Amino acid sequence: MGEAEVLDVLRQGLWKALLISSPVLVVALAVGLLIGLLQALTSVQEMTLTFVPKLGAILAVYWVTMGYSSQALVQFYQGMIIPMVVGN
Repeated sequence: MGEAEVLDVLRQGLWKALLISSPVLVVALAVGLLIGLLQALTSVQEMTLTFVPKLGAILAVYWVTMGYSSQALVQFYQGMIIPMVVGN
């Protein structure tokens, strides 16, 4: 296996990681921004006010996208990693 193949697998692995993590990160950013705006408007500076809704939103999005994430990882491993390990 040459350098080009290793770099290609790394590139595709990083791309899959970005696709899998982006829904959770976007929701965390949006909820954090919304809560921050709400805190700035009401002058309420409570740490749990930002943590609990963000955690709930992250868990909900993770639960909704769990099927897609596992399917994408299985396809990546079956298409890229396992054939390289077996030697096909």
